[in-house]
Amino acid sequence: MDARTNGEVAPTGNVTTVERRSDREVVVTRSFDAPVHLVFEAWSKPELFARWWVPRSMGMTLTSCEMDVRTGGRYRLGFDGVDFYGTYVEVTPPSRIVWTNEEGGTDGSVTTVTFTETDDTTLVVVSERYPSAEALDAEEGGATDAMHETFRQLDELLVELRSNR
Repeated sequence: MDARTNGEVAPTGNVTTVERRSDREVVVTRSFDAPVHLVFEAWSKPELFARWWVPRSMGMTLTSCEMDVRTGGRYRLGFDGVDFYGTYVEVTPPSRIVWTNEEGGTDGSVTTVTFTETDDTTLVVVSERYPSAEALDAEEGGATDAMHETFRQLDELLVELRSNR
């Protein structure tokens, strides 16, 4: 299958790349100018995650953010009356988080995020794997397109975290 890519350059100069790697998988790749432990914290601490995960331009409100980020732990994110929830399948600090997206029922995806540090820069790779091509087609666009904005918001948070340490 031909992969489609879509890149957007952030103010930091880092590029967010969205690539459909197969009929069931979308991968988003982005480097952040921060050490891996800070990037991992931003993904695994609810009080930090809530500050960057929802794209501001969408006008949505994150009304609740419950995260027990450990293997076997659960999460629930509430958005204006709609809940997203699942289970952390694998958590290996500070290099990997894998979770299920159970609100989609049998069409729910599994998200794998890896964090790799090189010279104080962290490469984040987000793989969204769906049970079928139809499930991916139904979701394509929305969440992965929003990653450009959410990653810019994560950049802002990481600048703040770095300056406070």
